[in-house]
Amino acid sequence: MLAKSVSFALTGLEAYPVFIEADLNPGLPNFTIVGLPDNAVKESRERVRLAIKNSGFSFPGGRITINLAPADIKKEGPAFDVAIALAVLACDEQIPVEALSPYAFLGELALDGRIRPVSGALPIALATDPKLFAGLIVPFENGKEAALANTVKIYAVKHLKEIVNFLANPQSLQPIPGEGASILNKSRRYSIDFADVKGQNHVKRGLEIAAGGGHNVILIGPPGSGKTMLAKRLPTILPDMTLNEALETTKIHSVMGLMKNSPGIVTCRPFRSPHHTASDIALVGGGSNPRPGEVTMAHNGVLFLDELGEFSRHVLEVLRQPMEDLYVTVARANRSLCFPSSFMLVAAMNPCPCGWLTSTVKPCQCSSLEVQKYLGRISGPLLDRIDIHLQVPALKNHELFRPLSAESSADIRKRTVKARAIQQRRLAGSAYTNAQMTVKHIKEFCQLHEDTTALLKKAAETLGLSARAHDKILKVARTIADLAGSENIEGSHLAEAISYRTLDRIIQ
Repeated sequence: MLAKSVSFALTGLEAYPVFIEADLNPGLPNFTIVGLPDNAVKESRERVRLAIKNSGFSFPGGRITINLAPADIKKEGPAFDVAIALAVLACDEQIPVEALSPYAFLGELALDGRIRPVSGALPIALATDPKLFAGLIVPFENGKEAALANTVKIYAVKHLKEIVNFLANPQSLQPIPGEGASILNKSRRYSIDFADVKGQNHVKRGLEIAAGGGHNVILIGPPGSGKTMLAKRLPTILPDMTLNEALETTKIHSVMGLMKNSPGIVTCRPFRSPHHTASDIALVGGGSNPRPGEVTMAHNGVLFLDELGEFSRHVLEVLRQPMEDLYVTVARANRSLCFPSSFMLVAAMNPCPCGWLTSTVKPCQCSSLEVQKYLGRISGPLLDRIDIHLQVPALKNHELFRPLSAESSADIRKRTVKARAIQQRRLAGSAYTNAQMTVKHIKEFCQLHEDTTALLKKAAETLGLSARAHDKILKVARTIADLAGSENIEGSHLAEAISYRTLDRIIQ
């Protein structure tokens, strides 16, 4: 007898339906899965067989053939277990064949019949057409996440027997309501704060400007000066994510299997900090079955590259395209996938190989040639794409032992939220922040007076600025003006923006 069920698989960040056909014929016992299954799918034969037996059902004898269609796309992962088990039970007439058709099924089976969570519940729920399916049945732990889609009805179950009971009696389970907005508003909490940071007021000012306009930043200073501490607190002064941003981010984290023990939705802006030994594929994504990299997992948040000078130069160079285009295209022979990568880059590095060049605590042991070679690991084109360069000096003793009296993240965030609101009104949906302004936007919104233009020309000659660095200065100046509530870019705004490009004359 032939029975059919439906599950879903992922390709990149998108989901597509997989039609599972089960056929039972007389003969010697045999269980075969075809349709380009990987090892995890092939091993589902044993999981399905034992889960059916241990759930109180009988596993049919004879020749069982499972086909996963479309057959020309490789199937990966254990998410098809539940759909395969139900198709097997249906072809053995232990459940009605027609009971499977209104629903799609998702979940990995334990040997005792329990259903374990899987990756990608949200994009799968978004891809489930409510016109074709009355509901999507998912593992209990994936229920809140899948319900965020707010399209098809979501039913969360813990055991294979629950699904069989539900198919016989649809009133035994109630769909999970989507509570994305309420969870998002309740769960925005940070355990760290800018009030924890002593001194470094000019660095905090630079990070406030970066947050206000979505600008990339590089922090240079000796060990222990607080570069990492400051970078980790940057998300706390960024505007809260909107529901659409939260859904975008949750979708990415769901595909990567990062939603375990979560409230179902990503509530805070992501902060990703890959180690300096990370490969280019780990950073921007790829692989034989392309998956997102760190730049995509940092989408709508912050990508922090600590010890920037220790990263492979080749790895750093692959950042240039996603920083400019805000997306990554991974091309393979049979397909091409596009991953979003709208992130703020925050980089940190020492000023020299020993780290103590600008420190008053220890003398530097490096020669000028070694210092130049170390800083030269950061290429000019990459540096061009970093808007703000901040020197982070070591704290002096009187600052270190002074009682904390720093401004809190909440107070700083009020100003950045106000500046972002000004930008959104000005750009009217064509861009979200000043950092994303095009040449057309710069000509329209970054006009300078004659004396201010003369200041910029002099800076361009002195620092040897490229055309891109010139535009970056104007964008940062526009953000400084927005933070000040000024409609026009004044000389003081431009001068401050120019002061954040000091590395241009050091790194060439």
